[in-house]
Amino acid sequence: MVGFRAQMSGQGFAVFDTAVGACGIAWGEGGVIGVRLPEGHERETRAWMARRFPEAREGTPTPAVGRAIEGICALLRGEPSDLSGVALDMTSVPPFHRRVYEAARGIAPGATLSYGEIAAHIGSPLAARAVGQALGRNPFAIVVPCHRVLAAGGKAGGFSASGGVATKLRMLSIEGSGPRQVSLFQGGFAFDPDAAVEHVRGSDPTLARLIDAVGPFRMKLAGTQSLFVALAQAIVYQQLNGKAAATIFGRVCALFPHTPDGPRPEHVLRMSDDKLRGAGLSRSKLLSLRDLARKSSDGEIPTLDEVHRMESEAIVERLTAVRGIGRWTVEMLLMFRLGRPDVLPTDDYGIRKGFALTFKKRELPSRKDLEKRGARWKPFRTVASWYLWRAVERSQQEKSAAKSA
Repeated sequence: MVGFRAQMSGQGFAVFDTAVGACGIAWGEGGVIGVRLPEGHERETRAWMARRFPEAREGTPTPAVGRAIEGICALLRGEPSDLSGVALDMTSVPPFHRRVYEAARGIAPGATLSYGEIAAHIGSPLAARAVGQALGRNPFAIVVPCHRVLAAGGKAGGFSASGGVATKLRMLSIEGSGPRQVSLFQGGFAFDPDAAVEHVRGSDPTLARLIDAVGPFRMKLAGTQSLFVALAQAIVYQQLNGKAAATIFGRVCALFPHTPDGPRPEHVLRMSDDKLRGAGLSRSKLLSLRDLARKSSDGEIPTLDEVHRMESEAIVERLTAVRGIGRWTVEMLLMFRLGRPDVLPTDDYGIRKGFALTFKKRELPSRKDLEKRGARWKPFRTVASWYLWRAVERSQQEKSAAKSA
């Protein structure tokens, strides 16, 4: 019966692969009726399309829709692509939203406008908030480039697609305007740290007192150009102080002088055990590094681009398959390399100690208790974690001062 309705309505949908994951597109007789950014996995995108367009049947796109798909794929690869000619069926779109979408379609790749500028453009200068609401309901993602519309002061604002603001900034980066916008956030995060701190402060009065005592959020990202190099460094640094670990990792990198950004999996696999051990690697770390290199070469370890499209738990599952890489190591990567906003390392001693100090507990909390309280801090548990670490630092400083007095 569904298939019959789809034939009668002339509606169809397709799921197609892009540089940022599997996207979906639906069409009717009047043109494209919906575009969906990745949901994390292809099956999830397909399920979303089926729910959103119950009268559409998955099938082969029309020639016009096929050209739209080609244009979307090119744009997401960072190539010049003009989607202004893609026919959209806006018969079910409210008139105000239609005006907003038409204005947004006039923004060129690499350029941005604010909600207020869009409002002024359509003759409603006081309707910036309504513009934001309309773009939040945009059914034509990419074709109507709502990611190119920013909040006041150049901040990214909201984004309704999977991945939220991080996805928005990633798309801006692909188009060449991302770095300028990312730099507007303290430390280069893909979320607004100030807004995150205010959220955590408002969700928990006890933690709010710690935030006030510590002061501004000063967490720094290390960043990385290669997931393999970041994981290799994490392996080397395990159970060593910073200076010793940096020396050994520097020696390992020096074995590969023609790759200034760090070793590659194939290089590590070709290097002899003696030379790697000679750089200072223990037998255990040598085995871990080789396992990482093998799994990376075999495609078992996701690339950095793939990681940006994955949920945090999926990243933990994939990376902990490597010898010597546990959950804590991956959580540190999620926080300090990828800048994920919602990570709470419940097994970290510093987090547990900071929690006990902040909430005046005689014993360290169980994982269950920490997770229960941490539910208040979502979706910015990374920020809460950073402040719990600072609680331990403050306690140590107070003890040192008392001894010196």
